[in-house]
Amino acid sequence: MIAKLNDLPAWARWALYAAFGVLLLTIVQSISDTERLTQVATAREMLRFAVPIFLAGLGGLFSERAGVVNIGLEGMLILGMWFGAWGSITYGAWWGLAIGIFGGMLGGLLHAIATVTFQVDHIISGVAINILAPAITRYLSEEIWASPTTSPRTSAVGDWDVPFLAGGTVFGWESPDLLLTISQWEIWYLSDLAQLSRGLLRGTSWVAIIAIALVPFTVWLIWRTRFGLRLRICGEKPAAGEAQGINIIRYKYIAVIISGGLAGLGGAFISTELSGLFQGGNSAGRGFIGLAALIFGNWRPGGVLLGALLFGYVFGLDLRDLDGTASHAMLLVNAIAFAGVGLWAFTRRRKADTIIAAILGVGALFWWIVADTVPSWWSNTLPYVVVLLVLVFFAQRLRMPVSLGMPYRKGET
Repeated sequence: MIAKLNDLPAWARWALYAAFGVLLLTIVQSISDTERLTQVATAREMLRFAVPIFLAGLGGLFSERAGVVNIGLEGMLILGMWFGAWGSITYGAWWGLAIGIFGGMLGGLLHAIATVTFQVDHIISGVAINILAPAITRYLSEEIWASPTTSPRTSAVGDWDVPFLAGGTVFGWESPDLLLTISQWEIWYLSDLAQLSRGLLRGTSWVAIIAIALVPFTVWLIWRTRFGLRLRICGEKPAAGEAQGINIIRYKYIAVIISGGLAGLGGAFISTELSGLFQGGNSAGRGFIGLAALIFGNWRPGGVLLGALLFGYVFGLDLRDLDGTASHAMLLVNAIAFAGVGLWAFTRRRKADTIIAAILGVGALFWWIVADTVPSWWSNTLPYVVVLLVLVFFAQRLRMPVSLGMPYRKGET
């Protein structure tokens, strides 16, 4: 069964994983006293929170496929937040996104100069950018807005309803809403799947649409073009690439600058769409979570998107879970997920992971049984707990670029 699953195209495997995830939510929702797990509003918030995480993770993919570890994604995202807000206030929404990309690219350029030219340790350079970015944006805010932490309100680029599937308009004519009709049939699982899908397709930000479109574009660019082949050589066998006449340093610079630009776009989305202003601390560690999505997705665009949606779902659910019942239901989701992870680890004779998954699964199930709701601190920390658990259980099965993080000097073999 597993062998046949691995024979499927990557997009088909990720689609099956997502469909199974919705099935798990439907089962838990049938047992628990909540309907929020598959609501349209939950799916909409999931996508909104997933976009900056995905863009940061996709930026990390470009950089790390070229062999440069980019811990500085958080700082580049913060630069994109500030420059995006300033551009939106000064020139309008679309210019705000473009200027936010430019701000992130400045952070990427700084990281490239430090790591590629001066051979600074990649982790040290990234941490330095993460420290510098908040300080720089605080200084700029004081100088321009007379406030160290908050900007005036920004403008957004707007959203779009997909015609026929989510009731969008076609030349002024309002099309049917197929997914709404299916959700109203109240068919077990199918209606829940339709609700979640409708949340992704109705009121969808143009930035989210651009971000999703970047998945097939990135697959084509990195795995189907000469540019992508040369970029991947930089992260696998740079000496072999140099022997073929490839300018490894140039491609590393390009990859890291693109990485910063994508993280900057994610930051601009936060300040123009997610919060409607620049505010210090609003990044909420999404650059770091983007790195976790990158690892979860095995350095592939589709996997990064699914990881971002997973983390975004937990954030979005927490926003809508005012009484704690949905977070309580997530305990049962966690227990079932741990059971699956434990079984998977057992079949691969990974005793430590099997024991850890069993302990966590039993603990989550016991908590779900003895409590009716969960405290607010659990809802607030759940997204970060999910990040840590994903890294604990899945980091060992992944294959990172061979030369990731290794210093490169021209002419050395």
